[in-house]
Amino acid sequence: MAKTANLYARIEPEVKEQAEEILEALGISTSSAISMYYKQIILHRGIPFDVKIPVARPLDASKLTEEQFDAELQKGLDDIKAGRTKPAKEAFAEIRRDYGI
Repeated sequence: MAKTANLYARIEPEVKEQAEEILEALGISTSSAISMYYKQIILHRGIPFDVKIPVARPLDASKLTEEQFDAELQKGLDDIKAGRTKPAKEAFAEIRRDYGI
């Protein structure tokens, strides 16, 4: 089958660059990757992967920079000042529910 159709899409430059680096390392052209994706859509009769909002993960404070850590602390202080708090019992119940523990 001859490839005669063109596809034009807008994408964030950083996403495009990162994806193309990976595709290059795999030896796959962008056109081939897009063609594979479209074929998988046809085979699955839909998007070939789950499209859903992931469960939020707790922050790993050990991986934050000092600035990021300070910003997270400030968010907490701002929430307290604005009254956006809940009892610990309720917060822990939500954590257990959200993380299946």
